[in-house]
Amino acid sequence: MTAVEIEAIVGGYHGDPFRVLGPHGVRKKEGHGRWVVRAFLPQAESAEIIVGRSACPMVKRHDDGFFVAALQGDPGRYQIRARLWDGRVTEFEDPYRFGTLISDLDLHLHGEGTLYQAYKTLGAHVTSSDGVSGVRFAVWAPNADVVSIAGDFNDWDIRRHPMRRRSGGVWELFLPGLSPGVTYKYNVRSRFAGHQQLKADPYAFYCELPPKSASVVWDINRYQWNDAEWMQARANKDWLHAPVAIYEVHLESWMRGPHGQFLSYRELALKLVQYVKHMGYTHIELLPPMEYPFSGSWGYQVIGYFAPTSRFGNPDDFKYFVDCCHQAGIALIIDWVPAHFPKDAHGLVFFDGTALYEHADWRKGEQRDWGTLLFNYGRNEVRAFLISNAMFWLKEYHVDGLRVDAVASMLYLDYSRRPGEWIPNQYGGNENLEAIDFLRRFNELTHTVPGAFTVAEESTAFAGVSKPVYLNGLGFTMKWNMGWMHDMLDYFSRDPIYRKFAHNHITFGLLYAFHENFVLPISHDEVVYGKRSLINKMPGDEWRQFASVRAFLAYMWAHPGKKLLFMGQEIGQREEWNYNTGITWELLQFDFHRKLQTLVRELNALYRANPSLYQVDFHYSGFEWIDFHDAEQSVIAFLRRAQDPKDYLLFCCNFTPVPHQGYEFGVPEEGVYQEIFNTDAEMFGGSNMGNGASYLVSRPVPRHNRKQSISVTLPPLAVVVFRKR
Repeated sequence: MTAVEIEAIVGGYHGDPFRVLGPHGVRKKEGHGRWVVRAFLPQAESAEIIVGRSACPMVKRHDDGFFVAALQGDPGRYQIRARLWDGRVTEFEDPYRFGTLISDLDLHLHGEGTLYQAYKTLGAHVTSSDGVSGVRFAVWAPNADVVSIAGDFNDWDIRRHPMRRRSGGVWELFLPGLSPGVTYKYNVRSRFAGHQQLKADPYAFYCELPPKSASVVWDINRYQWNDAEWMQARANKDWLHAPVAIYEVHLESWMRGPHGQFLSYRELALKLVQYVKHMGYTHIELLPPMEYPFSGSWGYQVIGYFAPTSRFGNPDDFKYFVDCCHQAGIALIIDWVPAHFPKDAHGLVFFDGTALYEHADWRKGEQRDWGTLLFNYGRNEVRAFLISNAMFWLKEYHVDGLRVDAVASMLYLDYSRRPGEWIPNQYGGNENLEAIDFLRRFNELTHTVPGAFTVAEESTAFAGVSKPVYLNGLGFTMKWNMGWMHDMLDYFSRDPIYRKFAHNHITFGLLYAFHENFVLPISHDEVVYGKRSLINKMPGDEWRQFASVRAFLAYMWAHPGKKLLFMGQEIGQREEWNYNTGITWELLQFDFHRKLQTLVRELNALYRANPSLYQVDFHYSGFEWIDFHDAEQSVIAFLRRAQDPKDYLLFCCNFTPVPHQGYEFGVPEEGVYQEIFNTDAEMFGGSNMGNGASYLVSRPVPRHNRKQSISVTLPPLAVVVFRKR
């Protein structure tokens, strides 16, 4: 050991601290062996080594707190007793006497990108070594000269706890005596240009409440789950042939407390879960619940990929929320963001003084529309990070599904870029081959978790998004139908007198409805930034607006595809969604709003009670047009069939405010038909026109290429549903 090495330890820039610190066997010139223990204790005035009942004083070899003790033999297990500058005496284990805890196999798998539960290796883990409890830290920073741990436990002194470099650029250190709740960051000193930055742990299980940004040690294995029955049943669940009615929620703004405060996870586990169950939804979808620094990003600019946001409680509280969902029979989907990440200095950006998680070339590594950076999917360790994160939420938090955000931006190298702002792939095309390969592997692995499913937010015509990988698809379970959503909102935002000129908007979606496994979304993106709320998209006076929304939602629930509705739209909220305020629940004191909520609840009940509305969503045999030619009066009719084709419902839709008496529709077979649902019912806020409880007996009058027909009363701006008795 030289004076230069001591200066490097004291200065915080020694890249191999275990070569200097801790116990070391040395040999005198005459050949007799002895041991020395070295420690860097800048907080100490004096120190000594405690071995059993014996104490050996340490000599200060540097004024900044470098101590050395000479011993006659191997000290084995020992402690350091230090007198601090404030007069206190403390005794502690020396972290530099412990060996490595991460296996070489894990490091190898991490390097080749196949460590698919990397969160069990990297990050901060409560564990023990040599019978001593503490926390094992590990972080990937291959281009760092020195990585050290700083936190409250060492007064945020970046010099005191440098880490051990392992193969593959992983740094590791076991700190004895630490326990859950300790805050920390990694100080990463790059080998390039002396770049140095305090970084949050990419694999942290918990984070400080923003705007604070430190990571927090947490034991994620201590929560006792109570959803075994749900998880066992989920393993055999086929969501493609089950009812899926999703309530999309932003936790910050679903409901606020009396003083405008956020509800906690445990409060949401009571209020939100009860509300969703009462409304008859089958799923809750959360905008990203991972830790994010800026509320204005709605959670889509993630910093703590493995940490539920601390805005609403700790990780155990979030598990309690998931647990309560499952015990209430409600599945939970979370939005997952593998497409991009923010530039906050304590996050992933320029992690070790190089473009580690992102691309170095801005033409591949930056999304300027969002002010974020794109992941480098071609890097093994980055793929392991993202796939491990997906598996983490499915396995450790029992999440049922992942809705993957902004898939289109991942698939295309020229997404939202002008000529000259992107680099073609090796074949000269605009497809991001590395991202496509990543998404396929992601879907293959997530579908190994029993009952788990994935949903893509993908807005282009990329083929096979929801087809299996073995059929050359991307492997998602389902895909959002953005084309249907745009057509429907455009159609219903028109004055009814002009809807006949856009009649093809109603019919066009059925030309491609079975090309993918579609979810029909009316999401948060459609009720912000001047797009208006769903009720305010509708033209006319208040009655016509609410009637149009009722007709729209009934048509949406009847249309092939799973359903998604953003919070607040079920009560006719007038204001656009604002992430800073809660839903205007006080609107429920008014009839129109309260009765619209009743309609949504009854639609969910109708949907769940009739297999014809969910069993055959993705095949043409589940849908059959009766008539779509009456564009002049904006009237359509169709059937939805179950797997048993004799189980069907007839939907008759009138999208103008003109009622029709005696409108004749062809029916599949002779029999008696009964109205079972009418959006114009008084209980929903309508005019109560319809067919009532009377039975409609088919007649042998050919209509719409069918031998039998019925004569129906069509209310204004309404959908009526019939079942053959």
